[in-house]
Amino acid sequence: MMLHIPGVLTPEQVKYFRQKLAQTDWIDGRASVGQQGAQVKRNRQLAEGSPLAKELGDIVARALTAHPLFFASVLPLRILPPYFNSYAGGEQYGLHIDGAVRTDSRTLQNMRADVSTTVFLSAPEEYEGGELVVMDSYGAHEVKLPAGDAIVYPSSSVHRVMPVTGGERIASFLWSQSMVRDDWKRGMLFELDQNIQKLRAQHGDGDAVVGLTGHYHNLLRMWAEL
Repeated sequence: MMLHIPGVLTPEQVKYFRQKLAQTDWIDGRASVGQQGAQVKRNRQLAEGSPLAKELGDIVARALTAHPLFFASVLPLRILPPYFNSYAGGEQYGLHIDGAVRTDSRTLQNMRADVSTTVFLSAPEEYEGGELVVMDSYGAHEVKLPAGDAIVYPSSSVHRVMPVTGGERIASFLWSQSMVRDDWKRGMLFELDQNIQKLRAQHGDGDAVVGLTGHYHNLLRMWAEL
């Protein structure tokens, strides 16, 4: 399941992020990938664990967890501290798949990467190319969103970032371990949740809505891993 989540960051937050990131020193983006990823990754990123990465990452994490669409679609159990990257001058990230297990630098706890998230910090008109392309059984899906918006997609997906041939593409990215590891189960729960919300708005909390809500929570109870 891929989902566009609008308005994760406010315009004021995006402006603050851009001001801070314009003054930082980027490092080689290959610092955070394994041997296979390093062969196709050409970009720059904010040093993991730096004071600025922690400050901005905390803002991103709080904004995401407070967004009802992120919680409903991801059902996060753990969220890895967000990273920040930059692409310019033809930089790109070729086809790859995210590692299944990541280590939280704060706690040194290993976590399963179920869902990948990109929060765009550059407006689409600020750069050429740079589309996030996610592959699934239905083909290739190109994503290039307004600044402050996010895309979530399964970490098991093969994906890439196309070459940035003009301007600069700045974004935050992170991984989450979900309470429900299977993407199709998360998708079913999300669809059920969204339809319950529509029924509540139209008809209130009648018997049918209460029954469907109970069905949702019993499925979550059966599938959740805590």
